[in-house]
This record gives sequence, C-alpha cells and structure tokens, in this order.
Amino acid sequence: MSRPSPTTLQQRLADGVVIGAEGYVFELERRGYVKAGPYVPEVILDAPDALRQLHRELLRAGADVMVALTYYAHREKLADVGRAGDLERMNRAAVRIANEIAREGGALVAGNICNTWSYDPQEPRASGLVVRAQYEEQLAWALQEGVDFVVAETYDHVGEALIGLEVCKQLGVPVMVTFASVQHTTTYDGYDYVEACRILADEGATMVGLNCSRGPATMLPLLERIRAAVDVPVAAQPVPYRTSPAVPAFESLRSADGRRMFPIELESFQCTRVEMADFARRAREIGVDYIGICCGGGPHHVRAMAEALGRETPASRYSPAMDLHRVLGTARGQGAEPVMGGWNVAEQ
Repeated sequence: MSRPSPTTLQQRLADGVVIGAEGYVFELERRGYVKAGPYVPEVILDAPDALRQLHRELLRAGADVMVALTYYAHREKLADVGRAGDLERMNRAAVRIANEIAREGGALVAGNICNTWSYDPQEPRASGLVVRAQYEEQLAWALQEGVDFVVAETYDHVGEALIGLEVCKQLGVPVMVTFASVQHTTTYDGYDYVEACRILADEGATMVGLNCSRGPATMLPLLERIRAAVDVPVAAQPVPYRTSPAVPAFESLRSADGRRMFPIELESFQCTRVEMADFARRAREIGVDYIGICCGGGPHHVRAMAEALGRETPASRYSPAMDLHRVLGTARGQGAEPVMGGWNVAEQ
C-alpha cells in the first residue's frame, strides 16, 4: 500500500488528539454542488475545484485528516443517479484530490467507506456478499491511489460494520469504524451502541466510536461509556445540531407544527462555533482521541474546535477579534459611537 503521509495514524494519535472534519456532502449541497436526497458526490467529477476548495478550507481550519469524498460513491448509490459507469473514475479522483490538498499541510489521507443500504440483517449472508464486493472495489482503488487509513462510518448495523472491518484487515490498512446512533440505545440489528463498539474493537478495529446523527449533547454521554468499555482509541464526530434525550438524533428533529426538518430545514437547530468548541474540550476531557464534526459542519466550526484544543491554525489569522468591532468592541474606546437611529451600545 502506498502511504501519502510520513507519519502514521497511530503516531499522530500517540502525539495527541487528532482533529477530523467531515460532513462534506452537506456543506457542498449548501454550496450548490451536491443534490440533497441521494447525496451522491457527483461534485468529484462535475466540479472538482469546489471539492479542492472545501478540502483546503478544512485543512486551513485545523483538520489533521483529508477524507476522500467517497461517501456514497459506491455502486449502489451511483446506480440511483445513473452514474454507475463513473464508479472507478469517481473513486480514484476523490482520493487523488484528497492527496493533493493534504500535501499542502502535511495532513493524513483517509479512504472512506460507509453504510451502503444494501445490507439486510434478515439476509446477512446474501446481502453481505453485495456489501463486501462494493467495499473491495472502492478500497482497492483507494489503496492504489494512496491512503494512510480508512474511515468506515455511519453504520446502522454491526453486521455491515464487521464486513467493512474484515475487508480493511484483509487489505492490511488501519481502520476507524464509527456508528451512526440514530436510535435511542441500539443499532438496527439490536446491539447496544457501547457493545457494538466493543465488538468492533475486539475484532481488530484500530479505532471505534460514533459519527453523524447525534449532536454534542446526546453524543457525549455515549462517548463516556464507550471510552470506559474499550482499550483502543475512540473517535467522535457529532453533527452540529441541538439534539436532546427525547430526540437524540437529528434525523428526527421536527418543527413546532410537527414537520420533519431533516435534512434541509435544520438551520434553527444549528450549534454555534462556541458550542462545538465546548464539545471539543469536553470530548478531550473524557479521553476521546479523534475529535471532529460531521454533517452540517463548516470550516468555522472546525477552526473553533481546533483552537479550543490549543491549536493555532492557518485560518487563526482571521479568528474573531471583537474588541476591534466599531459597535461591540472596546479597543478603540468604550462601545460604539452614536449611530443612525440613536442607539449606542455603550449606553445600553
């Protein structure tokens, strides 16, 4: 396997917290390059400079890993949008772009596999063969192009996660396996989320944890239990949305009149960068090793999280300096000068 980074994932983890940044398809959908619904990353071929720019922004914000945008770039999903013929070209291009930008800042490069929607827990043997074939072709291309490790993520079933882990082990590549904790306590095939992580750790995953679905408030309690249950590094990549014990996953968030807000009406539930920075600090305190963000995250969140963990990033040059604000600041006098309309912050 060709590795693009001079250091390994394990070496980075030994040096301290690794900062991740994902949610590419949500951010690119907001920018007009991915279609909400199928969320197939056609942007890889249709607008590669848009993908380069997002990678570069996340790198500048402090991300230690460039994850190749092959989430949902598997055979099943590409067939849904009539692009099955672009499968290999799309996967190879995604890894090449991730490598290109990673070299600009010495980041690790991760290949990516995910839930396929092909797995059926009622027919695990037959459906598992379909899943395995999709992973084998995606990862063969990724390793040929060069990755440091694999992010295998957003799993709803332990059975499917185990297939991803098995393929990575056969190929000899380190793998981070994370579950999407959509339900209150268990995966869709009936495993408590903590037990699911323990099973994957016992089977040889390099790192285990959670990504997507849960916001900081509902992911942290689970992370604390996972950290106590496994001996391998733990990963956490929540969505930046305010979930609650009653509604632990953002897929189920609803408006006051009962309308489902996922996936394109979630703005009113959005976490601020300050809230995500607080999550990063709290996750580190409980011993999480890989701290990132998932769907809905933007570079401003990543920068705030990196700075909360003590990093100074290239984008930190432009971090807020509110003391210099003409209305809110104090560096050039106490509060604002009078403004049209008669209000003055200093007097309020």
